[in-house]
Amino acid sequence: MQIVETLNEGLKRAYTLTITPADIDARVDQEVKTMAPQVRMPGFRPGKVPANLVRKMHGERLQGDALNTSIQEGVQKILADNKLRPAMQPSVELGEDFAFGKDAEIKVELEVLPEVAAPSTEGLKLERLIAEVSDEQVEEAAAKIASQQAAYEAYPAEHEAKTGDTLVVDFVGKVDGEAFEGGTGEDMKVEIGSGNLIPGFEDQLIGVKTGDEKMLNVTFPEDYNAENLKGKAATFDIVVKSILDSSKPKLDDDFAKGLGLEGLDKLKELLKGQIEQEHNGLTRTYMKRKLLDQLAASHDFDVPPSMVEAEFNQIWQQLEHEAGHDEDPEAAKAEMEKDKDDYRSIAVRRVRLGLLLSEIGQANNVQVSDAEMNRLIMQAAQQYSPQDRERFVQYVRQEPMAAAQLRAPLYEDKVVDFLFDKAEITDRTVSRADLEAAIEDEDGDIKPHVHGPDCGHDHSHDEKPKAKKAAPKKAAAKEAEPTAAVEADVEAKPAKKASAKKASKVEEASVEDVPAAEEKKPAKKAAPKAKKAEA
Repeated sequence: MQIVETLNEGLKRAYTLTITPADIDARVDQEVKTMAPQVRMPGFRPGKVPANLVRKMHGERLQGDALNTSIQEGVQKILADNKLRPAMQPSVELGEDFAFGKDAEIKVELEVLPEVAAPSTEGLKLERLIAEVSDEQVEEAAAKIASQQAAYEAYPAEHEAKTGDTLVVDFVGKVDGEAFEGGTGEDMKVEIGSGNLIPGFEDQLIGVKTGDEKMLNVTFPEDYNAENLKGKAATFDIVVKSILDSSKPKLDDDFAKGLGLEGLDKLKELLKGQIEQEHNGLTRTYMKRKLLDQLAASHDFDVPPSMVEAEFNQIWQQLEHEAGHDEDPEAAKAEMEKDKDDYRSIAVRRVRLGLLLSEIGQANNVQVSDAEMNRLIMQAAQQYSPQDRERFVQYVRQEPMAAAQLRAPLYEDKVVDFLFDKAEITDRTVSRADLEAAIEDEDGDIKPHVHGPDCGHDHSHDEKPKAKKAAPKKAAAKEAEPTAAVEADVEAKPAKKASAKKASKVEEASVEDVPAAEEKKPAKKAAPKAKKAEA
């Protein structure tokens, strides 16, 4: 076996691996000796089949196995002898003119992880914004639960709709006399005075009766989320099918007991705890972003293009999925295309931060225990049907990349918590609105993965570039930084078996994602709902 380096440029490496026919024959001879005692053939006593007959019967398969074993060992030798840490699975390609009996020349190409000195964990300063839970928030949450328990009773046909009534209507929306996509619906409930619909829509329903037909004149807001409707005058042909009196239960001990609680105080106590958890989550999101901002600002190094491309592809696929559920998919995709370079910058940042956090974790012996990993696997298995759970568990235990994908978020949290413990933290009390604004803001005073070679690329939090204001989708992308890299480096997978009958190409080793069930988002209801501008 001969190995020759053909490229050493930046993070890119390439090698030619030559395997001679003698290497293949030696492996085949060894395998024939191993399997001959177990071979059965008519006319021969067990274990006495001549080696040449065994080779004739199984030669093609044994040659293919020997070639692939040699390739795998060669790739591992390249990595070990050169002390390489591959960023992604190496590309392994067998020459197209290969035939058994000739030298096999294999091209091995890979990108390596950059040498990253573990960042100093000293001198980190963070501000913790604390949003206390107000009595008004608890009362509002309790009132929302009560409204969900409302009992509806139809008014008599002669009843005229008033503020607070709920109407069940069919509607057809038109612009310039033509019905527009997403503007038709049936049996939609409209509560007059709720403010959930386009300005003026609900008010024009006051005074209608069951069975009435009426045309409403409205104007879509300038910040409406569908580009083709922004600022447009429209009409809605309405048919009132029924008018309902929503009798909301009184918030008292009896109501709480009906929910299985001891009383109203217990309900409020639980609600307060839930809101506190929400606030704590927002506080952590803000602190984490500020922490990663500090790391990103103090480190700048080349990152493997293949990792950036994998990261970008995941971001882009998620955006395309979301755009497909938008009320105006084409407009959403056009907006994405305009910001494509910015999303690629986000991918670069995620990879760089992930490598930094990975180095910090390894340098400080941050680990996910076997018990914690087992809990992660069992939790993930719950999303599958009972008959598929065991298959999923076996898959994760056998596939290092699948296990890494599950481990990554927890490892990230552990590294971030480690850095929080090292940081100098000052507290400031703010309102929830200010805390949310701080998270969305990029530069204001009150604004507010770990990612690595085998993390599985399951990322969801990153900031957008500071050059321009965030679009709705970019704001969502900012909410998630890259998940943490696990401790181990990528190992080259065995090359796929070469055909014995025909010269073939050993395909590039690939990593399959965990076949997790996709969480399908419900399609947005095609109703004349005025949506707040997202930022």
